[in-house]
Parts: sequence; C-alpha cells; structure tokens
Amino acid sequence: MPIRPQFKWLYPLDWPQLSAVIRFERAKGRCEHCGRPHGQQVRHLGDGRWFDEELQTWRCGKGRGLPRLIAVDSDTIRLTKVVLATAHLDHDPSNNRSRNLKALCQRCHMMHDREEHRRQRRLTLRMRKAIGDLFLGPYRP
Repeated sequence: MPIRPQFKWLYPLDWPQLSAVIRFERAKGRCEHCGRPHGQQVRHLGDGRWFDEELQTWRCGKGRGLPRLIAVDSDTIRLTKVVLATAHLDHDPSNNRSRNLKALCQRCHMMHDREEHRRQRRLTLRMRKAIGDLFLGPYRP
C-alpha cells in the first residue's frame, strides 16, 4: 500500500530496505498470517479459503489446511495476484521495531487495518460536515 504524502515523514529513510527484509528474509516471501506466496496468482473463494499450489491443498484464511472442501462451481473460484506489504501491528508508522512489523498479503493487511479504516472514514465524514457548516451553511448529503 503506498504511503500517503502527508505521512511520509513518519517513516525512516530506509523504509523500502526495512520492508524488504521483513517481507523476503524473515517471512520468506509468504504472508505471516495466512501463508499466501508473494507475486503469485492464487485461486480463492472470496471468504479467505485459497488453494495452495505447492502443497496441492485448500487452506483457510489463517493458513491451516482444510481436510475437505465442499464441491464448488467454477464461477465461485477467483484469481488474485498476491502482493505482500509490511504492516505496523500497533498502527504507528514511527514504531519500526522488528516485533511490531509483519509481512501481510493485501487481504490480511486490510483485515488487520479494518478498525483503523473505519475510524479514519468517520473522521473524514465529520470533517466534511464541519467544513460544510463553516463555509456553506448546513450540510446536506
């Protein structure tokens, strides 16, 4: 996920190198939550279950192997390219200690940041209302 320009100053100058160490040396190119491999197309069902080509088995959203999978039609299976990103576990971009960083695929990263995204969305909507009240009179959606 790209860094927003207003938050760029929170990250160290060597962030790309630090992120690469976490994603490719420590995590060995796999999501540290579900195990999806970086840069590969994976088949998935949209609810977290995905097919591990290397082991020829379906896995759940936490990376555990599934004993069996009910029959699914080909319309349900989707393809997604996996991209790893380094996530801050405490949502503080200035805290770059190794134990606070984790390599996550885009799905796991979005799930980890879900509450932060909701909080930011509420704040953005409140700011829009406040600006509307200040300059344009009552806000009308």
